[in-house]
Amino acid sequence: MARLLKWLAWAMGIADVLIGAVHLATGMDSVPGAGSPGPTVDSLMRFFGAIFLGYGLAWIWVARQSPIPSRAVRLLAGIFFLGGAGRLLSWAALGRPNWFQLVLMGIELALPPLYFWLSAADEREVSARRWKAEESSRAEARSTSQ
Repeated sequence: MARLLKWLAWAMGIADVLIGAVHLATGMDSVPGAGSPGPTVDSLMRFFGAIFLGYGLAWIWVARQSPIPSRAVRLLAGIFFLGGAGRLLSWAALGRPNWFQLVLMGIELALPPLYFWLSAADEREVSARRWKAEESSRAEARSTSQ
């Protein structure tokens, strides 16, 4: 489970950095079905691209920790879920978006529960290894003192 969590954290981080960079560089051209809403919305899109790039860097930081901090995983997964909830709210307020936005919304709502479920896997694994090493060390100390 810890290996899966690490892989998913890396995958999320790399994907988000790339997606954020594309949105930052290309603005509204990166949004399927968006058309050209003008400079104000393009500016907003590029701003959010930079934020998303930073969000991806946060996932990469998490993936590099040992153990992977469960609180950080839950925080980042919760933020991702809020993004999907925002898409749902938009759908309810303005109608059905482009099919690609629906796919993204599905990912944003489906992945966070998996991250929450896996969030403590690495901490548990590291803790179990430490306990086993300490136990082995105590057993060795007992056998040499007899």
